[in-house]
Amino acid sequence: MTAKVSYGSVEVGTELPAQSFPVTRATLVQYAGASGDFNPIHWNEKFAREVGLPDVIAHGMFTMAEAIRVVTDWAGDPGAVVDYGVRFTKPVVVPNDDKGALIEVSGKVAAKLDDHLVRVDLVAMCDGKKVLGMSRAVVRLA
Repeated sequence: MTAKVSYGSVEVGTELPAQSFPVTRATLVQYAGASGDFNPIHWNEKFAREVGLPDVIAHGMFTMAEAIRVVTDWAGDPGAVVDYGVRFTKPVVVPNDDKGALIEVSGKVAAKLDDHLVRVDLVAMCDGKKVLGMSRAVVRLA
């Protein structure tokens, strides 16, 4: 596969379609099984509170993975992402109810680089708080 977005069709400031990702306790259990990360802060409310957290929190790598979906969906090829990094700034708190939490992600082209590469800066928010900082991906476009 190759990216479906052409380098010539984007400019600095081009906005990617924003997306929202719901997260429930069931989502966290599924992710724990897939990743092997069964840390009790991700499923046990009592334990999470005992260690000073407000409630059960989503896995950082899960949050990071949900955020990059904005880029991979836009580019049309997950393999187009050549570099990706974030700083975990706030936890995604997932209450034990039917709603859970909602991660809202937006992105825009921040720089056009050489060799059909662009840098995309992402903003990931949950409950009005920025949950990822310095969230940046370098993507090779067509």
